[in-house]
Amino acid sequence: MELVKPSIDYESIVNDFIHTMPSVYAVAIIEANNEIVFSTDNWDISADIDNICTSWNAQNAPFINVSGVKYTMLECEIDSMVATSIRGEGHIVGCKDEERKIITYIEPNGDRKAAIIEISRILVKMSSKTPYIETSYTDPKIRAEIEDFLNWINHPNGLKSYIEYYIQQEDSRTISKLAKIYEELMLIINS
Repeated sequence: MELVKPSIDYESIVNDFIHTMPSVYAVAIIEANNEIVFSTDNWDISADIDNICTSWNAQNAPFINVSGVKYTMLECEIDSMVATSIRGEGHIVGCKDEERKIITYIEPNGDRKAAIIEISRILVKMSSKTPYIETSYTDPKIRAEIEDFLNWINHPNGLKSYIEYYIQQEDSRTISKLAKIYEELMLIINS
């Protein structure tokens, strides 16, 4: 039996994203085998997509070329990538999950960190993955874990202290992961 993939309205999702973040100038959505399944009309990265994805997957490229512009890699993690033009021509920001990649061009004055958070949020929305737990009741063990978590959040040496430590250490990998968790929590709360 073949699974039917739900239809995703990429255009609406991207338009909402650009409306939320006006400094996002262009967007491309990539799925399996580096196939561009959607791109804004103002951006054709088809000639560069294989090299972008190869550099991203290798996580050690010093730069990438997109549409004839060289971007220096600032961050290249498994799930996110940030590159910037040293000539002030903007930024390339991308996030990915197991199903797809979203790569964006952000204007020079755009907020790269906010873009990562928004792109991660979009990926969660588009995911076909089912929730880890699908029950109509709360298991007592789960309730106890949640209460322990809430106590840790409220404790003076808890979550706040943990986050402050990684910010002071300028640990971009951990900060990026924390931002992703925050985004997922906000999606749960706002759903």
